[in-house]
Amino acid sequence: MITSSAPSRLFGPRRPLWPAVRQLAGVLLALLTVLAAGWSGFVLSERHGLALLRDDADHRLDLFASAAQGAIRRLEHIPATIQLNREVQALLLEPHHALRVSAANSYLRRLNAHLGSLAVFVLDERGIVVATSSDQTGDDSQLGEDLSFRPYFQEALSGQVGRHFAIGARTHQPGYFVSHPIRDGARVVGVATIKISLEPIEQMWEMLGAPALLADTNRVVILSSRPEWRYTTLSDPTLEQRVEMQITRLYDEQPLPRFPVPLRLVDGAGGEGVEGGEGDVDSEEVDGVLPPGLLPAEDGQRPARTSALVLGRALDGMDWRLMIFPDLRVVRNQAVLHSMLSAVAVGFVLLLTLFLNQRRRSMREKLEAKQLLERANAELEHKVARRTRALTDTNARLRREIAEREQAERTLREAHDELVHAGKMAALGQLATGITHELAQPLGAIRTLAGNAVEFQRRGDQKAVSGNLGIITRLADQMGQIIQPLKGFARKSAAVPAATDVAHAVANALFLYDQRLRREGVEVRNLCVPGEVVAWCDPNRLEQVLINLIGNAADAMKDSPVRRLLISAGPDAAARDGEPPLRLDVVDSGPGVPESVRARLFEPFFTTKEAGVGLGLGLAISRDIVREFHGELEASNCPEGGACFTLRLPLPPGEATADPDTVSPPIS
Repeated sequence: MITSSAPSRLFGPRRPLWPAVRQLAGVLLALLTVLAAGWSGFVLSERHGLALLRDDADHRLDLFASAAQGAIRRLEHIPATIQLNREVQALLLEPHHALRVSAANSYLRRLNAHLGSLAVFVLDERGIVVATSSDQTGDDSQLGEDLSFRPYFQEALSGQVGRHFAIGARTHQPGYFVSHPIRDGARVVGVATIKISLEPIEQMWEMLGAPALLADTNRVVILSSRPEWRYTTLSDPTLEQRVEMQITRLYDEQPLPRFPVPLRLVDGAGGEGVEGGEGDVDSEEVDGVLPPGLLPAEDGQRPARTSALVLGRALDGMDWRLMIFPDLRVVRNQAVLHSMLSAVAVGFVLLLTLFLNQRRRSMREKLEAKQLLERANAELEHKVARRTRALTDTNARLRREIAEREQAERTLREAHDELVHAGKMAALGQLATGITHELAQPLGAIRTLAGNAVEFQRRGDQKAVSGNLGIITRLADQMGQIIQPLKGFARKSAAVPAATDVAHAVANALFLYDQRLRREGVEVRNLCVPGEVVAWCDPNRLEQVLINLIGNAADAMKDSPVRRLLISAGPDAAARDGEPPLRLDVVDSGPGVPESVRARLFEPFFTTKEAGVGLGLGLAISRDIVREFHGELEASNCPEGGACFTLRLPLPPGEATADPDTVSPPIS
């Protein structure tokens, strides 16, 4: 008995084998399902991404081809019009006549300057340049140059229109040559040729968004967004093509290496294209090791393996082929992401199925929990209703408080406007003496002239009466000019920001203080030029701030041996982002602002003047006015002595800061 029971005690009861096998089979089936879903997601996403990439690349190719053809073809008709010029026709009849050569060269230079082409020249029937727009040190199309070996000359001499890409033999500058025969009756006596710059095409590569190239009829890359691709061959040229290239020297006799990406080009009914292409829109997926710099990785390192989609487009009428190499890494990465999402989705569905199976087992417990939850929910709804009533009452109370606060802000703003207007009236009271003196002289003169006019009227001297009345009219206009600024300044109005000429506001403020500044011997230097500095503020309130600052400067210079007032405006070079970009400086030659006073200078009712002279509200009101139109008022001391009050003002909306070299420099 002991011996027979030993294995049972050592190894335990044997578990049935079938449930474990079934569980393992279920796990394997789930893994296979997830892998199949991931692979399907990768394949479908890759196909969709390739279709979208082809559509986008085709659209970009169409736009680029249209733009490139437009840049070239706008000048293709010019050679056909040159034969209509009398100087050119006469020159071909007498090619060695110096005056006719000079006249034809002058015409071609004017034509070339008007068109913006590289060169315009005329060849005789032997291929010798007899007239050109280039000077003696210019392009290779200079006088006497033999260009009979060029294909465009040979085609035009045969009566056709020649179109060829070529590199200048002397300048090594590439260009697109278009030639047209010049006829004398049925006989071709010369060839008119224009060299069109390819620089506009070079500036359009960015619209493709991928590496691209342009190849001519010899399958030579003549233009490319990658400099290392230029003047390479897409396929090995035949012996006849090599001989023709050496004779025509289209590529400056330089060696033409093979294109770094292995492409197999084929000829078909739809035109030349990439093998596997279809019609004029040819495409092939090239997978392999690419040269450095072709499609760099995102971290700047050369990828071990990458892939690109090659799309081609033939340019109509030019025998050129445009090819683009959009990178497939984005499509592949997106396909991998979609594959992972598909696998995760299928895995989620499997887990959800397992969860529903487990949920079925615990349904009874949940039914009991549901009853408890319903009771708790009823209690919660009761609490929510009670809380909702409390929140409603609180919301109504907040609305009342907000209305009261808005009313208080309106009352405060009205009080502030009244205080600003009171400041204006106080400034007008201080200026009353000077204004009275300005008006007293014209009034006295008017009284005297009026009496004289009455006496001259009695004597019958109408000429003298008319002269006196004219003088009275001028004096009345003068008085109106004095009163008009006062009317605008004294008017009570709300602050409305507008584009304000700073120099005009400074001139009005100085006009109101003119008599006082002259009486006290203050030298005024106004560096503000009308129309040069325009700020966004209320002009009337800006004048009020300037009147306050000029009055304070005059008070500060009463005991100074040198009395000088300097005002300047311009852009603030030290302004940071978000700060007002303009500054207006008012500098006096007084004793300056003590450090103990500067901290409290803009506090209401703080003043350094004698009792009864001021209330100490001028600078506080001025700073509030400036801040209303998002400016700032600051005070500092100049190194050479005196105080400097700086107004920082914003620009009108939509305007840029003026060039500091063209504006009077501000005082620092």
